[in-house]
Amino acid sequence: MSCTVDVISIGTLSRNAFWGERTAVRAPHATTTLIRDGSIAILVDPSVPPELLAHRLDERAGLKPNQIDAVFLTCFLPAHRRGLSLFEQADWLIHESERSAMIEHLNRALAETSGENESDPVEVERELVLLGRTKPAPDQLAAATHLFPSPGATPGTCALLVAGARSTVVAGDAVISRDHRLNARVHDRCTDADRARRSFAEILEVAEIIIPGHDNTILTM
Repeated sequence: MSCTVDVISIGTLSRNAFWGERTAVRAPHATTTLIRDGSIAILVDPSVPPELLAHRLDERAGLKPNQIDAVFLTCFLPAHRRGLSLFEQADWLIHESERSAMIEHLNRALAETSGENESDPVEVERELVLLGRTKPAPDQLAAATHLFPSPGATPGTCALLVAGARSTVVAGDAVISRDHRLNARVHDRCTDADRARRSFAEILEVAEIIIPGHDNTILTM
């Protein structure tokens, strides 16, 4: 069966230190990728708002939202999932370790009821409901599409490895951008920088094509 990988929307960072930007100058959003593996359509990181994403999906792939079988989140950061509600009919998948870590984090935030940094309980509850709608992703999403755990940027960041004539890794924040790849740099707000560097190196070892978390496609060879 055939397998194709297409960028639906190119992401961007709120600031790019390699461009001399020291503070946020734009709204960040992740790169959204479509994997068509045989008869299965998988959308990775539906980042832009629903109405815009519906247009992008049509423009780039000629698909309607109800033709997406599964949505995969490389992490649970908000910049990676603004358009999630567009795909109510699809399975929402995320790596089990990211799901567990975020449930623990949100429950802890909900329990904190004092202090200047007190979380909004309504917002935390909303996040927990959203997370509860997700399912732990299986190791293999389709015939050629496999999980590639890449923790560090977040506790359970997980890329996807698409096997084919040229191995493609949809990296999420494990590889942020072309500049980060060229300068061998990981996300400057990693939860675990050492693990992030190991994940970064592992992706470079196997990928001929990298789709980074907030940039366009990178050819490594």
